[in-house]
Amino acid sequence: MKAIAVTPKEKNSVRLVEMDKPKVGAIKDGRGVLVEVLRVGACGTDREINNGEYGVAPKGFDFLVLGHENFGRVVETGENVKELQTGDFVVATVRRPRGHSIYDKIGEQDFTTDDKYFERGISRIHGYMAEFYAESADFLIKIPPAIKEIAVLLEPLSIIEKGLKQASDIQERLKIWHPKTAAVLGTGNVGLLTMMALRLRGYEVHGFGKQARAGYLNAELCEAIGATYDSTDDLSIADSTKKYGEYDLVFECTGYSPIIFDAMQALNENGILILASVTGGERKTDQVPSDKINQMFVLGNRAMVGTVNANREHFELGVKDLALCEAMYAGWLSRMMTHGVKGLENYEKIFDILNNSAKYNAIKAYFEVNKF
Repeated sequence: MKAIAVTPKEKNSVRLVEMDKPKVGAIKDGRGVLVEVLRVGACGTDREINNGEYGVAPKGFDFLVLGHENFGRVVETGENVKELQTGDFVVATVRRPRGHSIYDKIGEQDFTTDDKYFERGISRIHGYMAEFYAESADFLIKIPPAIKEIAVLLEPLSIIEKGLKQASDIQERLKIWHPKTAAVLGTGNVGLLTMMALRLRGYEVHGFGKQARAGYLNAELCEAIGATYDSTDDLSIADSTKKYGEYDLVFECTGYSPIIFDAMQALNENGILILASVTGGERKTDQVPSDKINQMFVLGNRAMVGTVNANREHFELGVKDLALCEAMYAGWLSRMMTHGVKGLENYEKIFDILNNSAKYNAIKAYFEVNKF
């Protein structure tokens, strides 16, 4: 079968490879499921791995199959799989509990403390940019046919669901917390999904991006679900509080670390800041009012938490939000899926889109691998 792979830590090594089709029997305890990949998303993580920034090949291989945003159809099941059957649509989770930490042992592998982690398409396990994959039913989420067209968005949404769940859990310290306003920093794929999740929860939402409002599809999508959009070139995060007030929740997904310090100062008392960006650079900033920020957080009972990876419960929460969004804002999610590319052999097109997203005005790029 065809797959898209890289040599980890080697820049621009992405290529098409041929591999044996996986077998259900390779999964122990009769829990194996063979999945035909229908769509697989491409994102900044895939770009960064191809840039040689990180990534680890599985044991016994000198290459890593990319892809963690996935959607497929069950074509075969093992004898002990009762919850899935041939023809079901599924999305697979990403991280696996193969480490030694207590969190791996209790099935909370997204909180592993091990330096070596096992993550499909990223670290030590091949990903989903292939025609088929085999996986244990334990890591597969059943997808209602009604949301099959946009189900490839579930994996990035699961990170957001985890962040919002963590925020809710943390704020139980207050006994009563009734957040009303939220700011979302960054209006790309993850930012838009975050705004959607917050709007479904009843928040007044304000989105911030770099591009001007005119002709910007992302801004139009913000407003289509009742949120606002502002360019930070016209309105800084600090100044936005004079217009909208301080925020009960700020969700950062820009990939630009200095903005975190502005976000910290925009929080309301008892507010919470959620960080979703993984910034692997070496940026430094000197203009940080550290005394002011420290005082705000201590005296105002503010909090900050990071979110990365996700577990089964977060994927299941995401399924519910995708279905609810389709009911409330029919067709909105499909508008996010701007660049579908047919066939894994056209991987160069996908990576051109990833490397030049502004030129393409791309929100979500993805492969159409097999027909529905």
